[in-house]
Amino acid sequence: MNPVSGHRLWQRAALAAYGAGMRLLLPALLLRLWWRARREPLYGMAVSERLGFGPATAPGAVWLHAVSLGETRAAEPLVRALRLQWPEVPILLTHGTATGRAAGEHLLELGDHQCWLPLDTPGAVRRFFRRHRPALGILMETEVWPQLLHAAQRAGVPVVLANARLSEKSLRRSLCLDALLRPAAQSLAQALAQTEADAQRLRQAGVVDVQVLGNLKFDQHPSAALLAVGESWSAGLSRPVVLAASWREGEDAPLLDAWRALLERRAATSTSQPQPLLLLVPRHPQRFDEVARQVTQAGLTLVRRSTWGAAGPGTVARAAQVWLGDSMGEMPAYYACADAALLGGSFAPLGGQNLIEAAACACPVFLGPHTFNFQQAAEGAVAAGAAWRCTDLDEAVAAACALADRPAARAAASAAAVSYAGRDQGAAARMARTLRHFISSTTAR
Repeated sequence: MNPVSGHRLWQRAALAAYGAGMRLLLPALLLRLWWRARREPLYGMAVSERLGFGPATAPGAVWLHAVSLGETRAAEPLVRALRLQWPEVPILLTHGTATGRAAGEHLLELGDHQCWLPLDTPGAVRRFFRRHRPALGILMETEVWPQLLHAAQRAGVPVVLANARLSEKSLRRSLCLDALLRPAAQSLAQALAQTEADAQRLRQAGVVDVQVLGNLKFDQHPSAALLAVGESWSAGLSRPVVLAASWREGEDAPLLDAWRALLERRAATSTSQPQPLLLLVPRHPQRFDEVARQVTQAGLTLVRRSTWGAAGPGTVARAAQVWLGDSMGEMPAYYACADAALLGGSFAPLGGQNLIEAAACACPVFLGPHTFNFQQAAEGAVAAGAAWRCTDLDEAVAAACALADRPAARAAASAAAVSYAGRDQGAAARMARTLRHFISSTTAR
């Protein structure tokens, strides 16, 4: 057997072993969905779609997969751009998480369809393509599933990875599973990368055709209505507001320790300086109650956003030390309310979050040491004077409050943030133009 044939045989064996393993894991995966549905009922809805069943759609749609909330938000400008070029082509929107599906409902128009992405078992993905027969698949950012892409290739559906990114950590993981993941990467018709560094790593992982077209997150525009809501919350507070944005598990205790220590220092050294307010917004809704318990156990007074409704924060809320942002879809309001933000996921080795949204809302950001998932965006924001890098939460909390205490410096940072957010727009239009070939050729069949 020659080396090339042997390598291909090894790749086929890896895919078969992976498929068999996914079949064996299927009961556990379905049980996990049931468990999550206890807190987030949407996970218990239309479970048959996870197996490739559910209502069929008319063939010829553009299938766009946005796994979670962040990817769904990033997909919005691309969906708009695609509709401008091909208003007659419906969208098939798939997701993996409840937050992604809830956000995706707002992108649907007449003729569109929404469902769960099937679990990556051979049978489920085959049924998905037989049922929906899309003309083109667009996967957002990093969603490379071996069985899904194998089934797409067999069904003759070209698949493009849009707004593609790949960190050094993810590349190392991919190379460790090279026999399984390289054929999946090679089967992609194209990858539209955010940065040249992402493009280089995607090529190393096996993607043949890679173009650098920028980051769709620069094309997102915060809701003016939500910005006005956030500004109304902070009106009349007469105290600085620091936002812990999209806060992740593992960062809670260090944040609360740093915040309590800051309050104690300020109380001991100044009687005239107002105490700042911490606006804590967990990234995942299933953590709302857990984070609330941690805040009260830390001895800090807490008011939850969900308790004041549309009327805005009342007297009790305005006197609290911590507000818990336990609502969905209001991130622009939280940024507009804050004088500065701490970037969740960057103070534990989790890779950070999207800081471009904060910049678009004119909110300066303080970053921890871990931003490997958004490295170029983080470096660009720091260079533009819209963000600052800190070594730990004690330093970040102190620096954020210091900026909030200086109105002129804060105004300059806000202006720098808005300028940074607006300078690299246009990725959605570039991607739509690049996808023209795929959509035109497949819909003409």
